[in-house]
Amino acid sequence: MNQIAVLCVCALALSVFGFLWPNQATAGQAFEEDVFATSAGELKITFLGHGSLILAFGGKIIHVDPYGKTADYAALPKADAVLVTHEHQDHLDRAALGTILKPDTELILSRKSAEAYGKGTALENGETTTVLGIPLRAVPAYNIIHKRDTGQPFHPKGEGNGYILTFGDTTVYIAGDTENTPEMKALTGITIAFLPMNLPYTMTPEMVADAARAFRPKIVYPYHYGRTDARKLEELLAGSGIEVRVRKME
Repeated sequence: MNQIAVLCVCALALSVFGFLWPNQATAGQAFEEDVFATSAGELKITFLGHGSLILAFGGKIIHVDPYGKTADYAALPKADAVLVTHEHQDHLDRAALGTILKPDTELILSRKSAEAYGKGTALENGETTTVLGIPLRAVPAYNIIHKRDTGQPFHPKGEGNGYILTFGDTTVYIAGDTENTPEMKALTGITIAFLPMNLPYTMTPEMVADAARAFRPKIVYPYHYGRTDARKLEELLAGSGIEVRVRKME
């Protein structure tokens, strides 16, 4: 078999079996993935970039804040469920959503996102539900310090959601766009936390470290961090017993 034929066979195998999800910016580039053993089965998290994630669990696919600038969503698995934290275009991307939705996809959004998109299940801060049989809780995501020139917070209190999902003995907290709020710092029992770290819209590394030291997740992923030096968080949490994992989540 010649070299071209071998390459074609490999590409077909990757496409069929899903070993490679191409990045829009670089055709054929694989996204980073981490796999966790939970008491209810394997959880795989795929890091698409920005605030966009894929959680694969129990043979189902959950997309979080799909955004077309992070990936070619036509090349990604269709969604069994989608979580949208708030209505800003880099979190509620109509084109990306339209590409991955199926007739039976469970769509969970903040209230303002549901109003903007026109369908889906709206959750207010503090409300709970199950998605694909997975317990889910919406928690507050908002700014206290960082505001627009008008004095309006970039993310007003009560409008955006973070989400906590429970996979057996493993809890995953996806914070959305928020600062280190009192509600965040009061959380307990979090295994994995995704905390945003981009200015002026969310947190500095120092604010993320402050929150992490308060609610003490086992693992922190800085995400949606833009041009912020994500490695700074490793320095700030050194010796804390909290593991910091930096992935390509600009």
